[in-house]
Amino acid sequence: MDHCILAEIDMGLGFTVVVFFVAILALVLFTMMARFISLWFQAFVSGTPVSLFNIIGMSLRKIPSRVIVSAYINLYKAGLKIVSVGDLETHFLAGGNVTNVTRALIAADKANIPLTWRQATAIDLAGRDILDAVRTSVNPKVIDCPDKTHGEYITAMAQDGIQLRCRARVTVRTNIQQLVGGATEETIIARVGEGIVNAIGAAGTHSDVLESPQRISKLVLERGLDAQTAFEILSIDIADISVGENIGARLRADKAESDKQIAQAKAEERRALAVAMEQENIAKVTDMRAKVVEAEAQIPMAIAESFRKGNIGIMDYYRIKNIQADTDMRKSIGTNEQGS
Repeated sequence: MDHCILAEIDMGLGFTVVVFFVAILALVLFTMMARFISLWFQAFVSGTPVSLFNIIGMSLRKIPSRVIVSAYINLYKAGLKIVSVGDLETHFLAGGNVTNVTRALIAADKANIPLTWRQATAIDLAGRDILDAVRTSVNPKVIDCPDKTHGEYITAMAQDGIQLRCRARVTVRTNIQQLVGGATEETIIARVGEGIVNAIGAAGTHSDVLESPQRISKLVLERGLDAQTAFEILSIDIADISVGENIGARLRADKAESDKQIAQAKAEERRALAVAMEQENIAKVTDMRAKVVEAEAQIPMAIAESFRKGNIGIMDYYRIKNIQADTDMRKSIGTNEQGS
C-alpha cells in the first residue's frame, strides 16, 4: 500500500516537472516568436503580403527583418509593388542602404522623377547618396565657384591688360541618369572657372565686362559645361566682380626694362669693340714708326756706301746736310708758331 502511494507521488512529481519544463520551453519559444509574430501582424494589418516563415528566414540569414519589413510596407503602401522582399534582402546582403533607397524611390515617385529599382540600387552601391540626389533633383542647390578651399576669386585678364577678379554661384540639379559614372561638383567648378576665364579673356576691355557681367554667364552656359556630369546646370550668376592689377602695364614696363638692358649690353659691346680697334691702331702706328726709325737708320750707311762707291761727292753730301738743316729749321719754326 505504501509502495503504491509512493509510486503515485513520484509519478505526480515527474509529471509536474515535465509540465514545468514544457511551460518554460513554450514561454521561451513564445518570447522568440513574439518578435516575428509582431512583424508579421504589422505587415498583415498593413495589407502587405509577408509570410511568417519568410520573416523567420531573414533572422536566420542575419538580415534585420524589421528593416526589410518596414521598407517593404512603405514601398507597398506607396504603390511601388514591383519591388519584392527578395529584392530588399539582396540589396542588403550586397552592402546597400535599404532604408535610403526606399525613401529615395518613394520621393522620386511622388515628384514624377523617373527612377527604377535597378538604378537606385546601382547608385547606392556606387557610394552615392541616392536620397540626397533625389532631393537635389526636386530642390536644386547652389555651388560656389570657386570653392572656398581654392581661393576667394577667379582671376582673368581682359585684352586691355586689366585683371578682373570674379566669383560666381552655379545653380545645379541632379541628373539621375548620369549619377553613376558622371563627374562630380569639382568638375562643374573647374569647368565654370575655365569658362569665366575664357569669357573675360575674349572681352576687348575690362569696361565691357563690368558694364554687362551677364555676358559671362551667357557665354559660359553656351559651352555645355554639364556634359557627362551628374548635374544639370540651371543658371550661372555672377555674384561679385572687381578690378585687380594692371597686368598689361606691368608687362610693358618689364619689356621696356628688358629692352633697355639689351640696348645697354649692345652699346657696351660696341664700346669695347671700338676700344679694341683703337688699341690695335695705336699698335699699328707704333709699328710703322719703328719701321720709319729703322729706315732712317739705314740712310747714313747708304751715304757712306755711296761715298765708297763714288756715287756722290763731298758737295753732294753738304747739299744734303743743308737740306736737312733747312728742314729742321722749318719744323722748329712751325712748332714755335703752334705753341704761341
